Amino acid sequence: MGVTGTGAERAITLRQHTGSGSLGRRDDSPAGGVRPAAGDRGQAEAGGGDAVLHPRQPGEERPAHQKHAIVWLVSDFAAFPLSAASLRMLQPRWPGLSAFCSSSPSFLLSFCKHLVRLTLVSILSSFESRLMKLENSIIPVHKQTENLQRLQENVEKTLSCLDHVISYYHVASDTEKIIREGPTGRLEEYLGSMAKIQKAVEYFQDNSPDSPELNKVKLLFERGKESLESEFRSLMTRHSKVVSPVLILDVISGEDELEVQEELPLEHLPEAVLPDVIGISRWLVGYGHNQDFMNVYYQIRSSQLDRSIKGLREHFRKSSSSSGVPYSPAIPNKRKDTPTKKPIKRPGTIRKAQNLLKQYSQHGLDGKKGGSNLIPLEGHEHDFRVKHLSEALNDKHGPLAGRDDMLDVETDAYIHCVSAFVKLAQSEYQLLTEIIPEHHQKRTFDSLIQDALDGLMLEGENIVSAARKAIVRHDFSAVLTVFPILRHLKQTKPEFDQVLQGTAASTKNKLPSLITSMETVGAKALEDFADNIKNDPDKEYNMPKDGTVHELTSNAILFLQQLLDFQETAGAMLASQVLGDTYNIPLDPRETSSSATSYSSEFSKRLLSTYICKVLGNLQLNLLSKSKVYEDPALSAIFLHNNYNYILKALEKSELIQLVAVTQKTAERSYREHIEQQIQTYQRSWLKVTDYITEKNVPVFQPGVKLRDKERQMIKERFKGFNDGLEELCKIQKAWAIPDTEQRDKIRQAQKHIVKETYGAFLHRYGSVPFTKNPEKYIKYRVEQVGHMIDRLFDTSA
Repeated sequence: MGVTGTGAERAITLRQHTGSGSLGRRDDSPAGGVRPAAGDRGQAEAGGGDAVLHPRQPGEERPAHQKHAIVWLVSDFAAFPLSAASLRMLQPRWPGLSAFCSSSPSFLLSFCKHLVRLTLVSILSSFESRLMKLENSIIPVHKQTENLQRLQENVEKTLSCLDHVISYYHVASDTEKIIREGPTGRLEEYLGSMAKIQKAVEYFQDNSPDSPELNKVKLLFERGKESLESEFRSLMTRHSKVVSPVLILDVISGEDELEVQEELPLEHLPEAVLPDVIGISRWLVGYGHNQDFMNVYYQIRSSQLDRSIKGLREHFRKSSSSSGVPYSPAIPNKRKDTPTKKPIKRPGTIRKAQNLLKQYSQHGLDGKKGGSNLIPLEGHEHDFRVKHLSEALNDKHGPLAGRDDMLDVETDAYIHCVSAFVKLAQSEYQLLTEIIPEHHQKRTFDSLIQDALDGLMLEGENIVSAARKAIVRHDFSAVLTVFPILRHLKQTKPEFDQVLQGTAASTKNKLPSLITSMETVGAKALEDFADNIKNDPDKEYNMPKDGTVHELTSNAILFLQQLLDFQETAGAMLASQVLGDTYNIPLDPRETSSSATSYSSEFSKRLLSTYICKVLGNLQLNLLSKSKVYEDPALSAIFLHNNYNYILKALEKSELIQLVAVTQKTAERSYREHIEQQIQTYQRSWLKVTDYITEKNVPVFQPGVKLRDKERQMIKERFKGFNDGLEELCKIQKAWAIPDTEQRDKIRQAQKHIVKETYGAFLHRYGSVPFTKNPEKYIKYRVEQVGHMIDRLFDTSA
């Protein structure tokens, strides 16, 4: 390879020393080596195998084969640093490079650097130029396109806004017909029209307050709102239902049924109407800004609630007057009942004293004097399920107890109504929560229940007032009607408090106030009754002529027996008035630290036991005083015996004896001793008969000795005195009464044994003595006849 020329114009001739032609491009094939391009090979062969690289003149186009050689040479030089080591690495790729580089290494280095720089600058400049041309041509087009798109969107939005604004001017005409026809049967469509009208009102108020269209849509909106209010009132008035008394009774009694039953619904509004009522309510609150409909709601529902309770009361009174038992037939397909439904149980039965006297009297049950036993005074069953309010009296006391012995109808009806109010109020609140907004529910519910609640409280106060009047009249059996009501109110109070939660304090305090009033009047009745027992006047016309049980005794025992059903209630009455001090019972601090009506069961039992003992003590003192009215001590003894025996039997046949034993352990033994004392007192009345024939009053006669006139006269007087005394006592005591068969037979047998034995001995001794020519005149009765006469004592029918 040779070099000609100097400077920038010198020519470089690269000869191919390997015989492969001109300096070609590298071969990247797996065989390695340098493979000249096809065009390069052709040019090399035409030029004698030399590839000459010489400087390009301005405007001169370099031959293609030289371009390719330079490009590839530059690319390889660009990939390797220009150094001797790098040239040696390029030797395999460019076989002629070694000779070329050895001829002028320094020139080659400078040339390659210059060549690389020029080539890269040219390439980058060309790329930058083309990129700038592209940007200059595309960016304006892009900006123009964005502007056109923005203009199109603005036009579309403008058209949409114009359509929207224009639609407000058509709202009145489009919705007027719907508003005029009203929402009945088309509530959803009606509310949709009202929404359009409201939006139109808002638009004109914000954008064109002086537009006549504003007044038009305002008037239309107000008219539509009035129609909705009218529709709400109409739906509530037409479809609100009074709950039937039969359904109420089933709901009340159904709680305590043993078998599981489907819950009975209380439907106040039909299911088809309720969604419309709810929809109107929500619209009036959210868009109508009107709360008047809430007043309409509570007024209508309050009237229905009050009518439901009054209807139950009337139903109960009519059912009680016609059949004696309020009847509640089961709802078909709801319960598994027998053909006849058992009446609902009562919480307690108040029996009148006069009915008890009919059972325990000198005439007995069969109309015969002394012909029956004392009717056992069975303790009432304690049934604390207060909703079982209507069990017939004969379920407890047998067929002898009639309709007059049932709980007073008014009292029973009131207890029913209290339970009904709780259930109906709970149901009303559930309905109210669906219709009335949450922050108005408590106030609306408070107003809704006022009429019904006030009616119950007023009726309760009337019962309290009647009890006070009964106390003044000393009609304590009438006061007993307070006890079942008070117990029911106290047992229902937790449900009351739950139902009235969130109402006004005045509403919540109504029931506690009534309970306090009943406790006060009840405690007053208990105290006055105890004093009345003690101070009942001793009047001869009021005393039983046959010495039977005094009405005061039966009244007292009956009154005490009624307290058995209401032990906790009566105990709370006594404790609420701090009557523990009266009876010298220390109050337990743990029991007084709670509320005035909250006392332990044990403390209440002690109070009631002490009270009962006090009443029995007063009764015993009064009976002793009354017994002195009788001139005959024997009749006085029979009177006391009958009363003591009646008291003891009543205590034994009921839970009273256990209650008395809480504070007086020897009460039963004490009454038995009193009874025996009176029997002995009665038996002494026969001494005036038996004294005639006792041996100590008769002289001893020697057999076979003729009697003197004085001795014969003495025997005659003995027989005559015995006969007259026996006849007189039998005649008098035959009219006396001992209602208890067991006691009557016992007294007869004891007296018959004494008299027969004494008379038999006397007759045996003097019956054969010739003391008279007419023995039948003096020996009028055989021993057996005397026994028969005594057997007819205390029996007017004999």
